[in-house]
Amino acid sequence: MIELEYFERTDFLQLINWIDSPKSLLQWGGPAFGFPLTTDQLEKYIENANNDHSDTLVYKVMDSESGDVIGHISLGKIDRKNKSARVGKVLVGDKNVRGKGIGQLMIKEILKIAFEELKLHRVGLGVFDFNVSAIACYEKAGFIKEGLLRDTGKNGEEYWNQWEMSILENEWVKTRNI
Repeated sequence: MIELEYFERTDFLQLINWIDSPKSLLQWGGPAFGFPLTTDQLEKYIENANNDHSDTLVYKVMDSESGDVIGHISLGKIDRKNKSARVGKVLVGDKNVRGKGIGQLMIKEILKIAFEELKLHRVGLGVFDFNVSAIACYEKAGFIKEGLLRDTGKNGEEYWNQWEMSILENEWVKTRNI
């Protein structure tokens, strides 16, 4: 159904087109990026990513049948000593495939990389509290809410709260075949 392939410069324009507002940028990338998203920002984002010793792996999400790029996801803050990482930059960019379980497949694939390939123990993520569909997706994949971080994001004059969530290796083993 989907495949994760390394995100490359040739994918920049597609991602820039998907991120069409300051709100969508903050939801996708947190405070690390400024609107509008630019190729310079994306160059910095992938500068040291996607090699054997990277602390960040950045992927485009491909539809296996059509070959189209339909999304984006990353595994960052990879800490090989403490065996942990963070899922981030999750986006089902192609609006035509939203609501069809693609997000769930993306999470399953990134967790497979984290736990099977990298042999990690813990994977965390942050999600804004109003993003109910994303929270449901993460909980279905086995993530557990650890706590609510208040006013972590600022969109215009509005502050957003963020749930911190995680899944441990033994929890993933129990849910991976669901």
